[in-house]
Amino acid sequence: MSRKNQKAPWDEEEEIIWVSKTEMKHDMTDLQKLGEQLVALNPNTLATFQLPETLFDAVVDAQRFKNEAKRRQLQRIGKLMRSLDPEPIQAALDKYHNKHSQATVQLHKMEAMRDRIVAEGDSAIEVVMNLHPNADRQRFRQLARQAAKEKKQNKPLKSYREIFQVLKELSAK
Repeated sequence: MSRKNQKAPWDEEEEIIWVSKTEMKHDMTDLQKLGEQLVALNPNTLATFQLPETLFDAVVDAQRFKNEAKRRQLQRIGKLMRSLDPEPIQAALDKYHNKHSQATVQLHKMEAMRDRIVAEGDSAIEVVMNLHPNADRQRFRQLARQAAKEKKQNKPLKSYREIFQVLKELSAK
């Protein structure tokens, strides 16, 4: 029987993508690193992630383990993640980390504004009043004078910290 007229299974219909063993190992290592990031989270944060029950239990167990047991458990987490789509988990982790970095940036902005209020006085208070019209201008002026006085006399910076707390309350509204 001649096979001349038969098509090879990979001709035109399907394209076979060959993946090297090294590339597969890299993919597995990436999944294991993703699992390590999950293990590093605190339990309350981990509960907010939509993880399958088996993966969630494995991550919680890995948080309890130490040394060799933890290493083996991380490998098990990597193996469990092979059957899942890692994209939603990676996206949730990115969102979690970005949320914290945004909060840090916001705190730095408030600290800079506090320093500016103490250093410049009314012109910096005017900027705050434009951003938050319901803020108490007189309170800011009083705190700025007290903070400058405390700084000059090398006293504890109570008013300095209080300005930050007022700015924090305003940004939360």
